Amino acid sequence: MSAVLPGAEDTIAALATPPGRSALAVVRLSGPLAHDIASRLLEPWRATPRAAYRATLRDPSTGRVIDRPVVTVYGAPRSYTGDDLVELSVHGGHVGPARALGALLAAGARLALPGEFTRRAVAAGKLDVLQAEAIGDLIDAESQAMHDSALEQLEGRLSRRVAELRESVLRVEAMIAYDIDFPEEDSGPIEPARVAEATVALEDALERLLGTAAAGEMVRRGARVVLAGAPNVGKSSLFNALVGRERAIVTPIPGTTREAIEAVVDLGAWPMRLIDTAGLRASADPIEQLGVAMTERVLAEADVVLACGDSASSLGAAGAAARARTPAPVVPVRTKADLLAPSDFASLRYQSETPVAVSAVTGAGLAELRERLEAMIAGRVGEEWRDTPLLTRERHRAAIALARAEVGAFKQAWSDGDSGVPIVVAAVHLRAAAMALESLIGAIDVEDVLDRVFSTFCVGK
Repeated sequence: MSAVLPGAEDTIAALATPPGRSALAVVRLSGPLAHDIASRLLEPWRATPRAAYRATLRDPSTGRVIDRPVVTVYGAPRSYTGDDLVELSVHGGHVGPARALGALLAAGARLALPGEFTRRAVAAGKLDVLQAEAIGDLIDAESQAMHDSALEQLEGRLSRRVAELRESVLRVEAMIAYDIDFPEEDSGPIEPARVAEATVALEDALERLLGTAAAGEMVRRGARVVLAGAPNVGKSSLFNALVGRERAIVTPIPGTTREAIEAVVDLGAWPMRLIDTAGLRASADPIEQLGVAMTERVLAEADVVLACGDSASSLGAAGAAARARTPAPVVPVRTKADLLAPSDFASLRYQSETPVAVSAVTGAGLAELRERLEAMIAGRVGEEWRDTPLLTRERHRAAIALARAEVGAFKQAWSDGDSGVPIVVAAVHLRAAAMALESLIGAIDVEDVLDRVFSTFCVGK
């Protein structure tokens, strides 16, 4: 594709690593003057592509030494951006990297816009839009599942699937081309049944891909697992035990938790966004009332709820309160299992829905609870995702849903035959489906899409 970038002929520079204390920091310089600017600031300057060497970086106005970075040079078009590119690995910290970047800007570069390096890579055909989004997801990944999904997308798995679906749309268009060009003929070279069969297969394929949206959303943001129950039944202690560190304050005072506290827990298959909530009870304290109201809102959006209780009565009350406030599956959790007598354990087995008995003190039951959660989450998202690349963003879901709707509209028009709309009008639905798929990978001019995608990037990407 050929996207027109703001200041596309400018030479841009930015930090590619976060500012702060670190061993190294990377400063990037890319554009038509990248080599010229670097040659004026570095001693020695070597233009050998893809060869790292050590040099001295000097301030262009004073000549003072800023750092002695390791320099890596890339030549157009064999670089990340497709332009001449120079990367400086300088010592980390706040001052040194900022001075190195300042020297590049003073020598003629301008500060890069958010995501401009990757946007130039898209414009140069190095990446498509889906792969560019995957880079952002890799940077933002908070779990192994999100990292793996983003890496698959960066390697082009979703792009290839979308391209295959687009080719299927074009094949159906080609099948009906004879009927459009020669409407006076009784029958074209393609049997109508073949067109109908290809359309049904295409619609099914789009539906399967659309079915991965729930799993993709869960991988990207984490499954919302909400701990609910009365005050002082051990919710916050269980939260800390699952997180693996003290994230929530635990005291014997009822109503200590006043707001929802979140932490991401990586289970491997699925990331969990664990949410500890205020205890569900009537209270005259206006601040605690706000916490309870927030708990109710969080429960309404939950993927799974852990209804916690430290006794049979509090456990039953927690389950009833949770089910009244959420459509999500509810897992009863008997907390403080280290205080249970053997007869209490026996009684748990005879309940209609066996609770998971856990102890935040000893760790007993935590592995079983994690297994139960993984099964619950897998049940929520279904099996469609296992052999299909995931749709991880709302933009993906909306485009595939539109393509599926347009193919469905064409199928209906085609099945109506002579009594329906003219075939040339029905074909408009196929063109709309193809365009929806093209917008995902950037096969058409998608400046508005690019603006949204790259606005969330850090400037060094």
